[in-house]
Amino acid sequence: MFSEISGELPDILGDFTPGAVCSDRARWNSVPQATRDVVVRAAEATLARAWPLIAAADYREYTETGNRSRFEALYFSRRRMLNDLVLGELVEAGGRFLPGIVDGIFLIAEESGWQLPAHNAYERSGARLPLPDSSQPVVDLFAAETAALLATVVALLGDELDGISSEISARVKREIEARILTPYLGRHSWWMGRGEERMNNWTAWISQNVLLTTFSLQTDQPTRRAVVEKALGSLDAFLKDYAEDGACEEGVVYYRHAALCLHGALTVLDHAAPGLFDKIWRQPKIRNMAEYIADMHVAGHYYFNFADSSAVVEPCSAREYLLGKAVGSERLAEFAAADRATADSPHLPGEWNLWYRVQELLVGTLAVAKTRPEPPRGIFYPGIGLFVARDGQFSLAVKGGNNGEGHNHNDVGSVTLYKDGRPLLIDVGVETYTAKTFSPRRYEIWTMQSAYHNLPTFEGVMQSAGGTFGARDVEVEFGEDSARISLEISGAYPPEAEVRSYRRAVSLLRGRHVEITDAHDGDKPAVLSLMTCLAPTITSERIDLADLGSIFVEGAGSIEIDQIEVNDIRLRSAWPEKLFRLRVPLIAKLLRLQIV
Repeated sequence: MFSEISGELPDILGDFTPGAVCSDRARWNSVPQATRDVVVRAAEATLARAWPLIAAADYREYTETGNRSRFEALYFSRRRMLNDLVLGELVEAGGRFLPGIVDGIFLIAEESGWQLPAHNAYERSGARLPLPDSSQPVVDLFAAETAALLATVVALLGDELDGISSEISARVKREIEARILTPYLGRHSWWMGRGEERMNNWTAWISQNVLLTTFSLQTDQPTRRAVVEKALGSLDAFLKDYAEDGACEEGVVYYRHAALCLHGALTVLDHAAPGLFDKIWRQPKIRNMAEYIADMHVAGHYYFNFADSSAVVEPCSAREYLLGKAVGSERLAEFAAADRATADSPHLPGEWNLWYRVQELLVGTLAVAKTRPEPPRGIFYPGIGLFVARDGQFSLAVKGGNNGEGHNHNDVGSVTLYKDGRPLLIDVGVETYTAKTFSPRRYEIWTMQSAYHNLPTFEGVMQSAGGTFGARDVEVEFGEDSARISLEISGAYPPEAEVRSYRRAVSLLRGRHVEITDAHDGDKPAVLSLMTCLAPTITSERIDLADLGSIFVEGAGSIEIDQIEVNDIRLRSAWPEKLFRLRVPLIAKLLRLQIV
């Protein structure tokens, strides 16, 4: 798709400006005064703060203890502080934030490595080195993000920085050349794509930021052409691992680092070669990828989640709106505008990508539809085996697929259910990332295990990881009065589970209830886990979940309840301090749950 365009590139590839330069006062003065006041107050608060010190010991902590959050807090604080100061200067243009901006630029320029400790390796699964080697920079997600940040600062504030010293912009360009452009063009990294190796969000995310960096700076034409040609190949490698349905197998959180970054890359390419990429925007696959976020929405900040995605996702930003417009999806544009209207802040204070924050300020107030567009009543994504059905009261999702997908949680066949926009049966999500999260010990973490999803276990034997462990014989039906999925999930378990068949059928009988029917044939007893954030009360053949709903049970033995304390900060962003696991033993070949 992209590589075919490589031979059509024009002789001169144009510039890209990631927003409006500081001297364009008409644009910056058009930002609503209330928003400008918020931005300036944030810049003033940042100006009063001390820049975080990052020591070598902070970098080494990841390889020594596995903790990555303490270093990353320091690292990202610097970048957010620089963001705040730059935005303050752009909206005020008084010069008072420029000295702090220069300090931030030079602090970041003098870091030994821009890559995170968790990514400090030269191979996809290689050992993480304790300290960065400044002679061999690693181009990871956040090295590329850092380059994009600094390039955006120079592009928008270059004249003002040159008024202090021409060395500021020159230093940024030298660092980007050495740390990003030279290694990007001079060697192959796994995320660039080669052969059949599977890509993930890294490919689109880094490609976007390398393109943004290259075209925001005054790079020469040979460099621009080389970067574009390499990026086009990478974007093709990224797209090859998406089915035509456009579903993101890494979950809705990673949509913003995948489909939205593809949009960012295309936006830069559109400016470099106007009109050449129009055919890409019109591809049905690209539109499907774009609309995925709207299809996954449940209510408020709740989304259907699986893999390493949280159930609670921040509201959409201008990026989703602009992507909807680009692919001709008014449904996505209207959804994004309505969702963005629920945001607490107009300038993405937690974001580290300056371009995104600039877009947020300059796009202005979006036209919000009187009512949020209705999501599909039923949709099936065959590429990842994801089934979604709704009836206005219940929102139901069932995850098929296999356990070799990106950020996998061994969750083949798991059910997620909301009633009246509130979570009833949940996917817990993922704890704060550590070294263990992406190591051979990943599945020792409880949130990754099928026993902590809405799935059966056979005398302690859980699902196994890998692409060969998955669902089969999947049947899907959508009708006016009901929606149903049936799938065989025994193949997601290893031989020691001794399960010949475990056939799960899940139905939404619209306007009535949800049914889960599990038919089990095996040599070991099966115990079904049900995960909820609501305190359960168990009576004879019935589970009451607070004031939300009830589950009527047929074919089960005595149900036990495990209470799980939630202390992890990432999980607490979605869930209360206690979660509950119901363990429902099957006493017959058939278990039936009716949820009302």
